[in-house]
Amino acid sequence: SRFETCWPALMKDSHGVIIIFNPELPSHLKEIEMWYSCFVQQQPLLDSQCLLVAHHKPGSGGDTEDLSLAYPLNKIKLIHSNLEDDPEDVRMEFMKYFKSIITFIDESREREEMSIIS
Repeated sequence: SRFETCWPALMKDSHGVIIIFNPELPSHLKEIEMWYSCFVQQQPLLDSQCLLVAHHKPGSGGDTEDLSLAYPLNKIKLIHSNLEDDPEDVRMEFMKYFKSIITFIDESREREEMSIIS
């Protein structure tokens, strides 16, 4: 990718990664493995700091329950988004994800402060 030189800057001090992909494209399913490897495993971030979003285009009619990802992607929270359906579920999942990241940051900061004190 021609943007690979920018990746270190994008990754620096990041606390979470959201990977959005089109589950109907086999090439995307291969690419998310590469994104996961670069942006999550090499950082390293915890799987809980990563969210996968399978975005279904309107009219695609893709069966959302059918998608089974291989290890290690199957350890990550996966949500399906489809703008034709009620977007409230997706919004709720995003809120849960962001709350978990904020909690993680707070706990990390507390641990750092304790290690400085002791």
